[in-house]
Amino acid sequence: MLRRWRTRILLFLAVLGPGFITANVDNDPNGILTYSQAGAKYGYSLLWMIIPITLALIIVQEMCARMGVVTGKGLSDLIREEFGLRMTVIVLFLLVIVNFGNVIGEFVGLASSLDLFHVSKYISVPICAVLVWLLAVKGDYKSVEKIFLTASVFYIAYIVTGVLSQPSWHTALAATVKLPKMSTWHDNQYLYLVVGTIGTTIAPWMQFYLQSSVVEKGTSIKNYNASRIDVIVGSIFTDVVAWFIIVACAATLWVHGTGNIQEAADAAEAMKPLAGQYAFLLFAFGLFNASFFAASVLPLSTAYVVCEGLGMESGVDKKFREAPVFYWLYTILIAGGAAVVLIPNFPMMPFVIFSQVLNGILLPIVIVFMLLLINRKDLMGEHTNSRLFNLAAWATAVIVIALAVVLMWQQIFG
Repeated sequence: MLRRWRTRILLFLAVLGPGFITANVDNDPNGILTYSQAGAKYGYSLLWMIIPITLALIIVQEMCARMGVVTGKGLSDLIREEFGLRMTVIVLFLLVIVNFGNVIGEFVGLASSLDLFHVSKYISVPICAVLVWLLAVKGDYKSVEKIFLTASVFYIAYIVTGVLSQPSWHTALAATVKLPKMSTWHDNQYLYLVVGTIGTTIAPWMQFYLQSSVVEKGTSIKNYNASRIDVIVGSIFTDVVAWFIIVACAATLWVHGTGNIQEAADAAEAMKPLAGQYAFLLFAFGLFNASFFAASVLPLSTAYVVCEGLGMESGVDKKFREAPVFYWLYTILIAGGAAVVLIPNFPMMPFVIFSQVLNGILLPIVIVFMLLLINRKDLMGEHTNSRLFNLAAWATAVIVIALAVVLMWQQIFG
C-alpha cells in the first residue's frame, strides 16, 4: 500500500506543472487587482461566484489537458485543422487583441509594485521587460517551469492575510453559498465586475497555453490521471487564493468605505493585518512576483497560439533561429505592452478591469470551439466528454454570453 501511494505521489510530481502554473498565472496583477476591487467596492457580495467559477475552471482546464494528451496538438492547431484557416485567423486576431490588453496589465502591475518604492515606471518597466524577455529566450522549458512553480508558492501570503484581517467569517461563508439580491444586478458596475471576475478567473489564453504546455511536456495517456489531478489542484488553489483576496479587502478596505481602488497603494492597505506598517512591502513584493510571473507566461501563450494556428515552429526549447516567428512575436508583445504603460497619465487601474471584462466576453467563443472538438469521436476516440461535462461546459458558455449581452445592453442604453 505504501509503495503504491509513493508511486502515485512521484507520478503526480513528475507531471506537476502545466495545470498548476496555468491556474496560478490566473492570479496575476489583473486578477489580484480585480479581486481586490471586488472586495473593496462590494464587500463579501461577490464571493458567491467562487464555487461555480472553480467548478467551471476545472471542467474547462481538464478538457484542454485531455485534448492535448490524446491528440498531441495545441488548441489553435486543432482549430485550424478542423475549422479551416479563415476561422483560425479570426480567433487568433481576437485572442491577440485581448491578450495584448492582458500583457499591458502585467506591466501595469510591475510599474505599480515598484512605484510603492518610489521607482519611476520609466526605469522599472524597461528593465523588467528586458529581464522577462531573457527568461524565456535564454532558458529552456524545465528551468522556466521550475521558476514559475517556485513563484506560485508566494500566493499563500494572501491566504494568511485573509485570516489575520479578522473578517466576519459567518458573513463571508454565507455570501459564498448564497446568491445576491435581485436588485444588485441592476447595478451596472456590479455586473461589470462579475464579468471581469469570470474573465480573470477563466481567461481564454489559459486554455491555449495549458494545452500547448501539456503537449510540450509530453504527458502520455497512461499518465493522464496524474495530469488531471494537477489541473484540479491548481484550479482549487488559485480560487482559494482569490476567495481570501476578496475577503481580506472586504474586511479592511470595504468596512472603512474605501470603495474604488485608484492605485496599488490603496490595495496594499489590505495587507496591514499581516504586515502592519510594512504592508506595502509585502503587497509590493507579491504584486511584483505575480506581475513578473505572468508577464513571462502571457506573451508565451500568445506566441504559442499564433504559431500553432499558422503551423509554425514554437516553444522555449527551440533556438531563436529555429522558431523566429515565435520569438519575434514574444518580443513584440513584451515591447508593446511595456511601451503602452510608459504613456504619460495612462489610466492603469481602469484599464486592468476593462481587460478582464474583454476576457469574459471572448471566453464563450473559445469554450464553444473546445466543445465541438472534444466531442468528435474521430479525434478523441473513447476520451470524448461525458454528458455531465457537456452540460456544465455548455451552461458556462451560455451564462457568460447572457451576462456579456446584458452588460453591453446596460453600457449602451444605460
